Amino acid sequence: MRILLVEDHVELSHWVSKALRDAHLTVECAANGADADALLHTQDYALVILDLTLPKMDGLDVLRRLRARGGERARTPVLILTARGGLEERVQGLNLGADDYLAKPFELAELEARIKALLRRRGGGVENLVQRCGQLSFDTVARMFSYCGEPLALTPREHAVLEALIARPGRALSKEKLFDEVFALDDDANLDAIELYIHRVRKKLDRRPDGGAAIATLRGIGYLLQERPV
Repeated sequence: MRILLVEDHVELSHWVSKALRDAHLTVECAANGADADALLHTQDYALVILDLTLPKMDGLDVLRRLRARGGERARTPVLILTARGGLEERVQGLNLGADDYLAKPFELAELEARIKALLRRRGGGVENLVQRCGQLSFDTVARMFSYCGEPLALTPREHAVLEALIARPGRALSKEKLFDEVFALDDDANLDAIELYIHRVRKKLDRRPDGGAAIATLRGIGYLLQERPV
């Protein structure tokens, strides 16, 4: 699941992005409003964390332009993260279409909780707190996989691949779509890396034939997670 962090403070950006990657999220960073606006024109994100005081383009202008475009990308959840704590600016941001607002300084635990709430809302609410395929389950709040009742050990990339697949059980995802979900634009990787991580995740699922979950390859189409007879 890919998130765009728009923050010009280098140390804060590094701290937040590291915490989010530790939580198995793919993070891309933009240090100014113009770069953020360009990315939001062309890339899909599950969430945008947006500072307001930015070089080249103010955060409120980035938000305004995003919401004005229409289409699926215009509905991307936006969490405003800023030192501007005045009521007037909070109201302005919410009126422009922000989904939540967190003032600096903040506790990382609160930021993570708000991110989880926004992602949960985007995914369909309370009824989708746990996603399942056979004996494989994904707790979207704790962001943990279990298989046959036991925790499933995954690397961050493996986690990202399986999360993308379990969110769409029985539906094929192209290699390109998986790549976009797993890697940030500045990652040093190519499409062949997806085959490697699919292979690794498939091996972990296949260790339990009674688990009822398998990754199928559809040549020329992509990959899908499906239930299999046990």
